[in-house]
Amino acid sequence: METNVDERFLVAEARPGTGLGLFARRFIPKGEFIIEYVGTKIPTPIADESDSRYLFEIDEVWTLDGPVPENTAGYINHDCHPNVEAEVEDGRINIYAQKDILPGEELTIDYDQEYFDEFIKPVGCKCASCEKGLLSPHIASEKAGK
Repeated sequence: METNVDERFLVAEARPGTGLGLFARRFIPKGEFIIEYVGTKIPTPIADESDSRYLFEIDEVWTLDGPVPENTAGYINHDCHPNVEAEVEDGRINIYAQKDILPGEELTIDYDQEYFDEFIKPVGCKCASCEKGLLSPHIASEKAGK
């Protein structure tokens, strides 16, 4: 399955075990705003009890629940060495390029330690960095703590 979201993005099959991903259709320079993570604003304590995998915490009070396909940013898969990062600005979650991104490259973000421990670690990380044998910062921090 391939879907052109707009002139900037393509939603397509990503690496095995990761489902669909969001891919750049043009060069994106480091530091450029890419997309806003959008969704329904819900109280963080309620989000903490939710089974949704598309939760993005704004702060201790509010969390966004942004499932796909309504939230294009929800197609951004996890990578232990990502090429995009999220910044909370005025209650909005904005995604920026952390490094230069080439056309055809998958956009990836670090889902954070809590998500990694709960959902990724039990099945094994399938990100491109781990598949290449690069040490995950999540595993490195775990080893350093022992």
